[in-house]
Amino acid sequence: MPATAWLRRRAVELGWFAFAIANLLAMIRWERWETIPFHFIWVSLTLLYGFRIWRPSSTALTLAFVIVSTGVLILIDAARGTQEWGELFEVPLMSAMFLAMVWHARRRQDALGIAEQHSARLESLLERQERFLHDASHELRTPVTIARGHLEVLERTNGGAAETGVALDELARMERILERLLLLARADQPDFVELEEVELDRFLEDVFLRWSEVAPRTWRLGMLARGTLRADPEQLRIALDALLENAVKYSEPGDRIELSSRATGNKVAIEVADAGIGVPDEAHSRIFERFARADPARTRSAGGVGLGLAIVDTIVKAHGGRCQVSRKARGSVFGIQLPGFSAVSPSLQSAVVHAAGASLN
Repeated sequence: MPATAWLRRRAVELGWFAFAIANLLAMIRWERWETIPFHFIWVSLTLLYGFRIWRPSSTALTLAFVIVSTGVLILIDAARGTQEWGELFEVPLMSAMFLAMVWHARRRQDALGIAEQHSARLESLLERQERFLHDASHELRTPVTIARGHLEVLERTNGGAAETGVALDELARMERILERLLLLARADQPDFVELEEVELDRFLEDVFLRWSEVAPRTWRLGMLARGTLRADPEQLRIALDALLENAVKYSEPGDRIELSSRATGNKVAIEVADAGIGVPDEAHSRIFERFARADPARTRSAGGVGLGLAIVDTIVKAHGGRCQVSRKARGSVFGIQLPGFSAVSPSLQSAVVHAAGASLN
């Protein structure tokens, strides 16, 4: 069995060795045409080494075998007068070509090894980061819950002191941060999203109505693509809530916020446009990263800790989509593009409108 395994591993090298012997025999048989099998040997050796990098000792032995065998045959034929003496220079030239190939192949192998080490370290770092987020979030939830319970009792006892209200607000903010950290920590799990058919227009209308009642802004529901989207409704709601929360956070009371969607083939783009302060161009490339903020100088109340848009990006990527942001004359447009959209056919849509009109009459 070990011999069979070794033969299987070295099948390519053994095949090349048989090919080289056949060409050496051809050099002996056809002396005047021996430069053709000579080049076959050297070119095939160079190509083989490019795919199968050997140890230095194996490389040296193979190179010595080829140099000696081909060089001796050309030397004999030159002495007989069937070849020019200048053909002997082919041997060192081909050797130099092969050694250059060896040098480049080994540099490439070293570079790949370094890249693999960096990749392994980065993967380990990301795993530790995810584990830390998960563990820290779980560990902090219990003391936050206990503190909230005591503060609520204290608030009822003291009749709602201002200091107690501030502490409860801060605890609520901390709970939201912990929930987002837990969501990010389990983003790589296979059951992170559970896809089902969602009637997108009704879904967006529901999200819009809920937000229009809690934030004092000029809300507008734009054009909506009619059809169904294959998505996780709970995760999609979390992503849209984060986008709308971001729009509210960076705008003032009375500013306009618009929710809309448009379909292109089997993809749909859901957009949240606001008339707030906008996002600087230099922040577009990192705005969806974890803990990233468009303006680091902003206060906590206005800017948060930079997890909302990271959650949007995580959820959208889990659905196979992508996020984007663009500037307007005033404000920004945050969009998410998702696959798996099936538009309602025009005939069916007109039938639905006709039925709705008939029911109203």
